[in-house]
Amino acid sequence: QVQLVESGGGLVQAGGSLRLSCAASGRTFASYDMGWFRQAPGKEREFVGGLTWSGGGTYYTRYADSVKGRFTISRDNAKNTVYLQMNSLKPEDTAVYYCAARAIGATQYSYWGQGTQVTVSS
Repeated sequence: QVQLVESGGGLVQAGGSLRLSCAASGRTFASYDMGWFRQAPGKEREFVGGLTWSGGGTYYTRYADSVKGRFTISRDNAKNTVYLQMNSLKPEDTAVYYCAARAIGATQYSYWGQGTQVTVSS
């Protein structure tokens, strides 16, 4: 079982930056792939970025095209935390952002946080 708690959301002007954090419970954080998703009002939840185990203690990152070059996902296994650094924010980035975890090798994310609101004003 993994419990996830996001923080760091808020209101920011277009062009600004925010860093989201997701703190995970448990002692096996390193054995989970981590991802960030978002859901805007009236839209389906969409993938933002993810860190997937690639062996040897390393993870590879993957991003949605809409955030590539602007968002960076990272993790600190010593702190059981995953981050989403968001730069050059746009009004269309406004959404509730969720972090998620899946056991290494699994295809589906099984654990989700409660979400944190990000609002980008124009």
